[in-house]
Amino acid sequence: MTEELLGSALVEEATKKSGLVWVRGTGPARALWHVWHDGAALVVGDGPGEQPLPDLADGGTAVVTVRSKDKGGRIVAWTAAVRELTPGTDEWDAAVAELKGKRLNAPDGEAMTARWARECRVLRLDPHAVDEDLPDGSLAAVPLPSPATTREPAPAALPKLLFRRRKR
Repeated sequence: MTEELLGSALVEEATKKSGLVWVRGTGPARALWHVWHDGAALVVGDGPGEQPLPDLADGGTAVVTVRSKDKGGRIVAWTAAVRELTPGTDEWDAAVAELKGKRLNAPDGEAMTARWARECRVLRLDPHAVDEDLPDGSLAAVPLPSPATTREPAPAALPKLLFRRRKR
């Protein structure tokens, strides 16, 4: 009983303090920003301008790995029950109010919640088991495919323009 309480406390504190968690459904894990609210992690995504969510099915499970905000190392991993919240319900409204306060650089400002209701998924990740045995080795993986590209080399004249001394 005491170990379960300590595990729950560790999950809650670590997840609250970390701005980023790694979530794995049936496919590869993805880094997601989240909000801890009412005993669960809340995430929003899968819409235009929002983070892509891993393969998470409503009623399924996911493995959540929490990193240290200071050092970036793995603190705890836990298994979560995944529940998709329905827009317009009291639970969805409460979750979106929390997420809205933490969403940075939203392109549509106050209209963001209406867009989330139309085009995105809001998921609640309820912890139900703490993984006591963290792996000893690295969990490094090949980066996921992305449309992002490496920028072109800087023009030759750019350093001269940036670092020239101004005449007084």
